[in-house]
Amino acid sequence: MTPAPSASEAPSTEARPVESSERLILLDTLRGFALCGVFISNVMVWFSGRVFLPREQVLAAMNNASLVDTITWQAFSVLVAGKFITIFSFLFGLGFAVQMGRAEARGAAITPVYVRRLGVMLVMGLAHMFLIWYGDILSTYAVLGFGLLLFRGRSNRTLLICAVLFVLGWSIVGVFINKYPQLMADTPEAAAAIAKAASEKSAAIRAQSLAAYTNGSWLDATKATVNFLFGDYLPMLIAITLSTFGRFLLGLLAGRLRIFHDVPQHLRLFRRLLGWGFVAGVIGGGAGLVVQQLILRKVFTPETLPTWVGFVMAPLRHLGELGFAAVYVSAIALLFQRATWQRVLGLLAPVGRMALTNYLSQSIISVLFFYGYGLGYITKLGPLACVAYCLTVFSVQVVWSHLWLSKFRFGPAEWVWRSLTYGKAQPMRRDDASGQRETAPA
Repeated sequence: MTPAPSASEAPSTEARPVESSERLILLDTLRGFALCGVFISNVMVWFSGRVFLPREQVLAAMNNASLVDTITWQAFSVLVAGKFITIFSFLFGLGFAVQMGRAEARGAAITPVYVRRLGVMLVMGLAHMFLIWYGDILSTYAVLGFGLLLFRGRSNRTLLICAVLFVLGWSIVGVFINKYPQLMADTPEAAAAIAKAASEKSAAIRAQSLAAYTNGSWLDATKATVNFLFGDYLPMLIAITLSTFGRFLLGLLAGRLRIFHDVPQHLRLFRRLLGWGFVAGVIGGGAGLVVQQLILRKVFTPETLPTWVGFVMAPLRHLGELGFAAVYVSAIALLFQRATWQRVLGLLAPVGRMALTNYLSQSIISVLFFYGYGLGYITKLGPLACVAYCLTVFSVQVVWSHLWLSKFRFGPAEWVWRSLTYGKAQPMRRDDASGQRETAPA
């Protein structure tokens, strides 16, 4: 592990990026690991165009898929979908706790720098969303990040209770929001008609979007993105916002307890998380597979599923996501206590240090690979091919991140973010010979 800075050094009161000597390689590794899973999720569901296809076409493709594609999709559903974005959200909240600790050590207020940081992040996220790819998470994280300021003085017990309520409780509220028109219908027939109309409207918007992404220019795709965002995607995004914020709070709690700063002192906790997380993951993931099979076998359609199923499945799905996320995080933390595994897993650390740059570059590469104004592979790759594409691109990013950070302190996007946050251009090149302290992105 990277040694901690000497306690004899007087802390500076000036806000500055995190020093390399202050970083935890474990957290950078977890961030790089999470970024790989998020990339696979984005490609499997969104970039590939699968989410825009008519439901009947998707079901037919899944029923007629090869054995290897079927196994790949089922493994993705249970082990990947929702799990890695959970880790990413958790690390965002943990990062806030680290920033608070550093601000307190300097005797400075965190609010001014943190607000500027989120403001820049919001602008970058909105540009990413409207100009490159609609599935941006930066803008969502920036908006929700302001809410963490309201919880910085709360007790650990309050953080835990609110996190559980937001993650599991809000998922039920989200279902209620989405199904509110049907629930308020006078008769079951009226509810079914409302659900059918909503489904047809969504299908029409997605068909228009897919046509633009398949055959249109960049301008056509951008116009389709605006229509899709406000016509179909935004309501779904709003329905999951507080569940995401609940994951922030779990990260804030973990950072406050410093369990990743001193893993050897918390081995028992990580082992318990490993075991109980696996149980929760199997329960949540298994329930999802059952419902998926019922739909594939045409026992039910999404519209004809009993109403209570949605309200039960929502918290179970989030429980499964939290469970497997806990398994992955705990396993890596425990393996990191062994020198050999630390060297192997630590290869992901530079990718995590440049997470913003790599995340944005994944979007740029993918729209050029899948969209019509690029290579046009949208809807043409099966599950296994999508995973192979992701691992290939990510492997290149691992090598590139190592090479880049051997010469520079920041990734390109991180440099822009930090420079705008701190109001001055940050030193970019490494200068180890000068004896200056090396800075790195938070």
